[in-house]
Order: sequence, then C-alpha cells, then structure tokens
Amino acid sequence: MASIIDSSTPFGERAARRLHEDRLAWLTTVSPQGAPQPVPVWFLLDDDGTVLIYSKPDTPKLRNIAANERVSLNLDGNGEGGDIVVLAGTIARSDDPPAHAVPAYVAKYGAMIARNGWTPESFAADYAVALRLTPTRLRGH
Repeated sequence: MASIIDSSTPFGERAARRLHEDRLAWLTTVSPQGAPQPVPVWFLLDDDGTVLIYSKPDTPKLRNIAANERVSLNLDGNGEGGDIVVLAGTIARSDDPPAHAVPAYVAKYGAMIARNGWTPESFAADYAVALRLTPTRLRGH
C-alpha cells in the first residue's frame, strides 16, 4: 500500500515527522448512537503509511470499531491553531505481533511503559488487541 503522506511537500514532511515522533494522538471512533468518542492512544506509523495501535480488550472503542470502522487520528496542534495533523481512514483488528515483540514500538514507548509500572510484556498483556489504521486522507496545515 502506498502512503498517503507525501513527504516531499513541507506539510507532508512535517506530518510524517510528527507521526513518527509524537507519542500521543486522539483516536476518534463513532458510537452506535452517532456520537464521536475521542480517546488518547499510543501509535506507531509504519513505513507503508498504516498506523499500529494497541487496545485493552472489551472497550467501548473496540465496540465502536466493530460497528463502524471509520475513524480519525488527530495530533495536538501548537495551541494557536497551527501544526494540525489529522488522518482519516478505516481501522480493524490485525494480526500484528504483541507490542513487546515490535521493536520499533518498544523503542518509541519503552520509557513510558516503564514510567507507568509495566514491562513491555505486561503492557502487551494488558493491551492485547492489535489494530491497524489504514489512512485514506491526510488533513491539516
């Protein structure tokens, strides 16, 4: 799959950098009643342009995704209306390995995992559901 992020443009380069470096994003799913449900998530942008996210089992987020796979992933802006990055797309459960077996994920989040009292293995046990977001649109400025 080709990435929708064109890193040859100034915005695309900045979006790609932030999606690789930022550690927190807001994943917005939609409840069965049609209400947006944003939740903070840790994420990993892969070279193919898809995004790997792990979830605890049996969450409202997973129930929302089962009913409607359309989501958005939003990075915080600069507090003044700039540096906005929003990926829209679809998300589904994936057969990715557990988080502790994904070296890039552990490298990105290892310090946060430890700070929260987990080991990579205990984090992976708690956040056992792998999700793969396939972006269809990139917006922002």
